[in-house]
Amino acid sequence: MSLHTFIQQMPKAELHIHLEGAIEPTTLLRLAERNGVSLPADSPEALQTWYQFSDFPHFVEIYLKIQSCLRSADDFSTIAYELGADMARQNILYREATVTPYTHLIQDKGLVAEDIIAGLEDGRQRARRDFGVEIRWILDIHRNLEPPVAEVTTQLVLDWADRGVVALGLGGNEVNSPAAAFAPYFERVKATGLGSAPHAGEVAGPESVWSAVRDLQADRIGHGVRSIEDPHLLAELYDRQITLEVNPTSNVCLNVYRSIDQHPFIHLLRMGLSVTVNSDDPPLFNTTLTQEFAKLSDAFTLTRDDLRNLSLNALRSTFLSEAERRPLEDRMTAGFADLAGQSE
Repeated sequence: MSLHTFIQQMPKAELHIHLEGAIEPTTLLRLAERNGVSLPADSPEALQTWYQFSDFPHFVEIYLKIQSCLRSADDFSTIAYELGADMARQNILYREATVTPYTHLIQDKGLVAEDIIAGLEDGRQRARRDFGVEIRWILDIHRNLEPPVAEVTTQLVLDWADRGVVALGLGGNEVNSPAAAFAPYFERVKATGLGSAPHAGEVAGPESVWSAVRDLQADRIGHGVRSIEDPHLLAELYDRQITLEVNPTSNVCLNVYRSIDQHPFIHLLRMGLSVTVNSDDPPLFNTTLTQEFAKLSDAFTLTRDDLRNLSLNALRSTFLSEAERRPLEDRMTAGFADLAGQSE
């Protein structure tokens, strides 16, 4: 069995993927037509051309346009269900997907918060029934919006913890938007036993990661790759085993690094940090989780043991309880055992 076949068939878990950024092009076009939204593209191929980002602010602009196509509970159910269908195709047993509710609520499209969670819950449950996959949600604060964004998003995390929401995140452009301003909101969420999963160390440097760790009590760091620039920060992350949600192709597309082979992934991994592999916004970056593993394997000669350990580490770094996680880990372990038997 080739390594790429092994990667395709191996059981996986993913911690960093944005629901709105994971909408398949054909689905986005269908939603736009259904809701009367004009897009600057009328085919999947044209959308791929549109998804050519000049910088991070340009990426955010396109992302918000995609969000404008979601206008009902049924729309959210559709994309949540299709997220599960994609998991089945890639043998992804579990995903924690990030959703940005506030930016939907402030758009003038007649959407209320209950529409969002009702749709997410319906799609999540149908995906579990039809594909045997598990999905949970991280709601993130868009750090560049007006102050109500933090209060509203935090309250939704607390209100929806019984409907699949497991953590509070922090997204948007890190530059000139320090994480410390959001500390009280993360403190409230952490006090209830829910998780802290802010973005940091993507377009801003190590100081952003330090703030996420110190001010937001981060359990995991979205991206975190620029931690490589600070040996003291690397030591802190190693000692505390704070998981980094690494998204290599995203980093290349947004000009954080010039190419996969120049990405610090392998150094972070070999240093013993808690590292996971993720796809971020797959259609926008023309990738999949399977392709992320394949690209890293090609660039850095990962072994089957590396791939198994990365997959298990992702599952062990989730916000699931032990009772929820154990059956999934048993399935993953059995899946790798089956693959090992086929290779003998």
